[in-house]
Amino acid sequence: MNVHPFIEAEKCAGHSVKRACELLKVSRAAFYARRFDILSKRRRQDAELTERNSLVHAGSRGAYGAPRVHAALRQTGTLCGRRRVARLMRETGLTGRCRRPRVRTTVPDPRAAHRPDLLDRDFAPSTGLNTRWCGDITYIATAEGWLYLATVIDIASRKVVGWATADHLRTSLVTQALTTACQTRKPKPGLVFHSDRGCQYTSRELAAVAASKSVRLSVGRTGVCWDNALAESFFATLKRELVAADGPMWSSRAAARVAIFEYVEGWYNVRRLHSSLGYRSPTDYETALAA
Repeated sequence: MNVHPFIEAEKCAGHSVKRACELLKVSRAAFYARRFDILSKRRRQDAELTERNSLVHAGSRGAYGAPRVHAALRQTGTLCGRRRVARLMRETGLTGRCRRPRVRTTVPDPRAAHRPDLLDRDFAPSTGLNTRWCGDITYIATAEGWLYLATVIDIASRKVVGWATADHLRTSLVTQALTTACQTRKPKPGLVFHSDRGCQYTSRELAAVAASKSVRLSVGRTGVCWDNALAESFFATLKRELVAADGPMWSSRAAARVAIFEYVEGWYNVRRLHSSLGYRSPTDYETALAA
């Protein structure tokens, strides 16, 4: 029987180690030798885990906090507790990136025709790929001026299935993103494309493009970011992980486009772990559905 935990408990409670050893018929020298071995082994394990934490954190461009670092380690067969990972990351100064304050960019058109909200805030992952998409516009600072980014995301898998950039906010920006998504995914008629009530998304031009592709348009309420929460969340993630990693702005719009391409196509869609997908990437999630 291993009596060392009982002696350790007595020691932590402030009782005499000598007396506990005498009662359990264990020498104090053996107890302290065993205790030293356990602590040394723990320190070695902590050092190894700290190194693995650093590798995973660096591989995520410094974006992952303890939950995703822990999930990534578990996927590679490293057995460890989430709290232990968090403790070691704190001790070594490794942190994930926090969200920046949100800036409102939606400009509604008071003359736009009424469109329904077909989602009602249901952004849960599902097996229904290419049945519900959402989109939005954000802006990225460059030395040449703003670069505007429009995205289309498959709600079922969180995958960015279409995106476009431009130096303007005209409706052609969002129609290009939607057209690209339709060409890439080839959805069946009846797909729902959800957005906010920005003038680009309530325009006749987008309605015509959507009708030509048998896409049903859906919009949330004005000024209520939760009605398009998934699209808002993606932009918060992009700005937290990409913009913070490469600095406040790029030297040109072309450089920013390259950085966005590498982030979306080389990291976010294929490698980044999503907690809502069971800590899988969108591509891995879709592959699992197809299996």
